Amino acid sequence: MRRNYKTPFGEADIIAEDGEEIAFVEVKARSSDEYGVPAEAVGREKQRRYRKIAEFYWLETGKEPNARFDVAEVFADGRIEYRKNAF
Repeated sequence: MRRNYKTPFGEADIIAEDGEEIAFVEVKARSSDEYGVPAEAVGREKQRRYRKIAEFYWLETGKEPNARFDVAEVFADGRIEYRKNAF
């Protein structure tokens, strides 16, 4: 597992191997639900960046390009929800 993986395209919060897949995880927290749930804050631009980060990771590590993109949501009440294949 890697945390805060930096690339020229941005940073992935967590990269973890889950069996045959590599999970690229964005951690999103919200202090309130006034503007929606945390996962809703992962827009198209952030998703595009994560795909570029994954490509960079595959080139750097030589690992097979079998990925999924997840979001770990941290809510104001301390609850954490995990969304596999969020985008």
